[in-house]
Amino acid sequence: MQRWSKLFIPTLREAPTDAEVASHKLLLRAGYIRQLGAGIYSYLPLGQRSLNKIIAIVREEMNKIGQEFLLPALNPRELWEESGRWTGMGQNLFHLQDRKGAELCLAMTHEEVMTSIARNELRSYKQLPQIWYQIQTKFRDEPRPKAGLLRVRQFTMKDAYSFDVDQAGLDESYRKHYDTYVRIFKRCGLEFVAVDADSGAMGGSGSQEFMVYTDAGEDLIASSASGYAANLEKATSKLSPVEDLAPTGDGLPELIHTPGKGAIADICAFLNILPSQDIKCVAFMGSRTGHPEGEPLRPIAAFLRGDHQVNETKLNAVAGTGELRPMTPEELELFIGGPAGYLGPVGIAQGMSGGSLNGLKSGKPLDRLKGVFRENPTEGLRTIIVLDPGLDGRTNLVAGANKLDYHLRNVTPGRDFTSTVVADIRNINEGEPDPIGGEPLRLGKAVEIGHIFKLGTKYSESMGARVLDANGKEVLPIMGCYGIGIERILTAAIESSAAANAGEQYALPAAIAPFAVVVTITNVREADLLAAGEKIAADLEAAGVDVLLDDRDERAGVKFKDAELIGVPYRINIGKKLAEGQVELVDRLTQTTTDLPLDAITAHIQSLLAASKL
Repeated sequence: MQRWSKLFIPTLREAPTDAEVASHKLLLRAGYIRQLGAGIYSYLPLGQRSLNKIIAIVREEMNKIGQEFLLPALNPRELWEESGRWTGMGQNLFHLQDRKGAELCLAMTHEEVMTSIARNELRSYKQLPQIWYQIQTKFRDEPRPKAGLLRVRQFTMKDAYSFDVDQAGLDESYRKHYDTYVRIFKRCGLEFVAVDADSGAMGGSGSQEFMVYTDAGEDLIASSASGYAANLEKATSKLSPVEDLAPTGDGLPELIHTPGKGAIADICAFLNILPSQDIKCVAFMGSRTGHPEGEPLRPIAAFLRGDHQVNETKLNAVAGTGELRPMTPEELELFIGGPAGYLGPVGIAQGMSGGSLNGLKSGKPLDRLKGVFRENPTEGLRTIIVLDPGLDGRTNLVAGANKLDYHLRNVTPGRDFTSTVVADIRNINEGEPDPIGGEPLRLGKAVEIGHIFKLGTKYSESMGARVLDANGKEVLPIMGCYGIGIERILTAAIESSAAANAGEQYALPAAIAPFAVVVTITNVREADLLAAGEKIAADLEAAGVDVLLDDRDERAGVKFKDAELIGVPYRINIGKKLAEGQVELVDRLTQTTTDLPLDAITAHIQSLLAASKL
């Protein structure tokens, strides 16, 4: 058995002042981790025990559907250039050189390596499907490491990859991973929700995130009583009808003087209208993530209701960009034709002739870039005009006139201006009806613990992976990828428990706690208490229970606080009641205390642990 007196458990009475969220504070105080550098942590024995338990659950479940690999963390540049992600991942990818000057990276994920194995080894549909996975250290040059293990630069991930001959095969592999993830997270004792998500830099046709609600999370999740759930970057809603304004004059756009009314709130008060009756313009310059030097930026004008906010992830997906920045005043004049605060869609300037600005080059071909945009090679780069559906079909709106201190009345989309594309580019608002049952949406913070993607042929095509189908024809294997953050399971469990205890205490589920039970001898100097504690711990160990015996010569109060601090779910107190043949069981998951006969404690613990596995 493990004895506390022999273990290295450096608990702290107070958390360091720079620890922000509950899990960060408690992991440090409990002696699970110590910080080595920004976003870099050492895992001490208790932390490693918990992580090993999580890994064992993940491995056991993944082995039911796939085969385990171990791939190099150090990858050559050439492999990532084949996929386009050497530059596409931007500064998030760690780059380095060996002594001979060869360029390498530290992998944050392993699509490239897995695809290179597949293209060299897989030849026929008869070898498919394949599901390959690994559990390995990953690296990400996180610009703002914070919140302990929630945002780090080195972390452990279970990443899996599927290869199928057709879409139906991918759908089946995706379903297998979904079901496997549900089993993994339930076994880890987490309450979670699967939400529709944006595929981001991974690409592909669809994805879902597995999220745990917690105020420590950086993601916002929209959900409803209808069962709808989506990441804010993907969430949609039904919009309630909005009353349009009555036309003035001949009903055509009418120029009105609005001195100093550049803010939506000001123009609405000035004209006595609602923000939903105003057209907001948000102007960006967009580029691909890590775009090559000299590649032109794309001017993007996004138009939406005055009471709505742009969702940049959605806008990037529409425009085929990966990074956005606000237009400068010079760019506003060049590409839209007006000053900030008075931008509008009528008569918008849609291009430039000659010259260049911030890397924009007249006539540079863009056919290799994805996205919806307008371009005339002889006139220069055209502005992408994106209209949110909240404005589609509306009439007699108010918009900026692209002239300082002036707006337009009676602006009607489709009649007075045209757009490049109509697409959802807005954040949903809390309380709006969900798109499936019309129930009110609620927004809540959450931590992502897993993500599954339908990649399609993005990597097999770019890296030249081919197999022969049943007709002897070469086809591209269809891929999926599937990740789980090992440390995030631990932190999410701590955050969830701490939230119910004002952030000061927590209890981990037995399956992932460093120990399932701690036997606390209140006074080791009393021979009968010491002997009883030793026997109970030995009996539990013989029954297969992961037990820690607190045999330290410390005051009982100190031991109780330490046991709570390290998150062990069950504590058996050996104290004065032993004279009556009883011990005290503290169930920290249910926050209950029960007196039990000495000879019944092992069977009772076994029943509790068996029930927790259901």
